[in-house]
Amino acid sequence: MWGAGVLVFVFLAEIALQGPWTDLLGKRRVIQNLKRYGPQNHLRDKQNTPTMGGAVFLLITFLTGLSLFLLGKWTLQEAVLLLGFPLTGGAIGLADDLLKFFRSSSEGLRSLEKLALQLFAALVWSYLYMPDGVLVLAPGIVLEGISGRGVLLFFLVGALNAANISDGLDGLLTGMAAMSFAVLMLLTPEGEAGHLAAILGLGLSAGFLAHNFHPAKVFMGDCGSHFLGGLLVSVCAARGMLLLILPLGFMMGLEVVSVIIQIIAIRGFNKKVFLMSPLHHHFEISGWSETSVVYSFWALHAAGMLLLLVFLGDFLLCP
Repeated sequence: MWGAGVLVFVFLAEIALQGPWTDLLGKRRVIQNLKRYGPQNHLRDKQNTPTMGGAVFLLITFLTGLSLFLLGKWTLQEAVLLLGFPLTGGAIGLADDLLKFFRSSSEGLRSLEKLALQLFAALVWSYLYMPDGVLVLAPGIVLEGISGRGVLLFFLVGALNAANISDGLDGLLTGMAAMSFAVLMLLTPEGEAGHLAAILGLGLSAGFLAHNFHPAKVFMGDCGSHFLGGLLVSVCAARGMLLLILPLGFMMGLEVVSVIIQIIAIRGFNKKVFLMSPLHHHFEISGWSETSVVYSFWALHAAGMLLLLVFLGDFLLCP
């Protein structure tokens, strides 16, 4: 009952608040400043689309988390553990978005500046999550000390950037995130705090898709993508199955790998493996329509989620 109530509230709140927020962003000319070396059709079709829609995620999440705490559904420790990292990640993304706006540029925080902030946020959260220095990757798979903390930092920062890189086409990240949170909700017992957090992610993603579906009325910006990536990895960690982020974020990870391969190929061999990275742009440049790329990525992600439920669902739901 609580799960259904949270889902309906978050979904409707996202739809209701995103509309006027998008109108305000448009009036203030808080629009997407696109990179000139990106796909040329984006410069034509997306240049004046408002961005920073993900700021609504942060507001709704704060209000939902506070309500669940006051109603006794979450302890303060559970609320901080589940929402602290995604909200902090979202704040870092928001700072990046604001710098782009004030500079009227596609560049916000420098890469090293953003990475330093992400690492700091991840390090602080890691001490809250594993105060005894023990990291549970999955049942029976445990790391301790520096190795455990290093692996946790890798997954935390990686999730933020994987989600950010995947947010390049209308509805692409939003749809995949909705699927991942739906599966995570099914794989998390109702009695666990992470169950409601997964529902929160599902409601936000599904509600935002109503505004972000092609042609997008608004983009989520770095604040939104950082938040979604942070929430997904936080719930997996709280579930005691951090490695679950690998199948749940498989397509996002594939996007990151495509960028890494492209950088190595260009800098090491002066050649390109892909026409453009991340991977979704490669297919666009190859002549695929934007919707064809998005639907194909959604289909692959949905197939992966189905396989996860079929082959590992019973095991993951074991106490």
